[in-house]
Amino acid sequence: MKQKPDAIIIGAGLIGCAIAYELSKRGYKTLNIDKLPAAGFGSTSNSCAIVRFHYSTLDGARMAFENYFYWKDWQNYIGPVDDRGYAKFVECGFVIFRNNDPSEQNFINLFQQIGIAYEEWDLETLRQKFPIGDLHTFSPPRPIDDETFWADPTIPLTGGIYNPQGGYVNDPQLATYNLMQAAQNHGGEFLFNAEVVEVRKGNGRVTGITLSDGSQIDAPVVVNAAGPHSFLINRLAGVEEGMKVKTRALRREVHHVASPKKFNFNEQGFVFSDADCGIYFRPETGNNILVGSADPACDPKEWVNNPDVYQTELTDQLWKTQVYRLARRIPELEIPSKPSGIVSMYDVTNDWIPIYDQSDLPGFYLAIGTSGNQFKNAAGVGHLMASLIDAVEQGQNHDEDPVQVQMPYTGVVLNAGFYSRLRAHNTQSSHTVMG
Repeated sequence: MKQKPDAIIIGAGLIGCAIAYELSKRGYKTLNIDKLPAAGFGSTSNSCAIVRFHYSTLDGARMAFENYFYWKDWQNYIGPVDDRGYAKFVECGFVIFRNNDPSEQNFINLFQQIGIAYEEWDLETLRQKFPIGDLHTFSPPRPIDDETFWADPTIPLTGGIYNPQGGYVNDPQLATYNLMQAAQNHGGEFLFNAEVVEVRKGNGRVTGITLSDGSQIDAPVVVNAAGPHSFLINRLAGVEEGMKVKTRALRREVHHVASPKKFNFNEQGFVFSDADCGIYFRPETGNNILVGSADPACDPKEWVNNPDVYQTELTDQLWKTQVYRLARRIPELEIPSKPSGIVSMYDVTNDWIPIYDQSDLPGFYLAIGTSGNQFKNAAGVGHLMASLIDAVEQGQNHDEDPVQVQMPYTGVVLNAGFYSRLRAHNTQSSHTVMG
């Protein structure tokens, strides 16, 4: 290190790098510490990187829409980079299948309130836009061993909701690398292959960290952006007991299959939210389709106590569950004999809404519970966290007087208290990866 840091950020995933960039722009000397060999090598690199705006809550949808403009302005926002170039936002559009679920009208109400562009597609329009789809309802989603899983559907969907500004980021690890370089261009430093084993305290506040090699680094601010390891870092800091909302690590799989031969999914496909089947899917490189779980109630969750020790191979059961559900929606899908996809870890809270907050330990901050639905929001989260840290370090009591953050693109003022560790369980949340 060239300098003593003003702020240590534990984690160099997309969220950690975004916080470093925003703090460094404000004059903080930042140091990101990560146990992996490079930025974005953890759960970030396995993100589906979808950009969408249909959240269950007004605050969630506002944050997501704000971040659309970060992605549109990505090169200007990041500044100069090396010859690896910039991550690309693929604005292919987003479609939500409709089957008269009450959440559909909630999405529309939020779009109208915020000013998010959308179209309501009838069934014929949906058929024209998605000619390879079986546009019947399969709700509720079922396990593949359910005797009715392959029953012939008889009730049609009612149409779709289309967001023209939705899409996905083509390379999540490159996006993280872009943010790391942006932070470095403002003096931020990064330390890799380094594991934090102690969060040190003194005189009633955080004083720094200790690494596994015994070295100590002092700083008046430490930010927990450790992804699936966040609950372990909170325990090192002694702050978990003071949190009403906590985080856990969850094992996840996403799978890749080839698009039907007669349909170019890369050029003609959209990102689809298909809660009716219990999945979401989007275009993937090489005219493939990426499919993941929308967390239907019938699917068990695989919580992991040790994020360093978990099953890293694809499982036949999950592969069949997600791909066969996709085959119900796309009957001409060819199911390969060999599974293909990614296994990763999510860092999730009790209500699937992240925590962006201070903690009971002064100087120790939380940017956690972000996996699954916050990739798109990273840059805006960096701005929110830097604003919150600034305000609290200058004496504002965020627990009693929540920090209000004006966002740079939409101008909306977000109440950072929405993401408090002390909040009541949010009953408006979908309690799924959809947020």
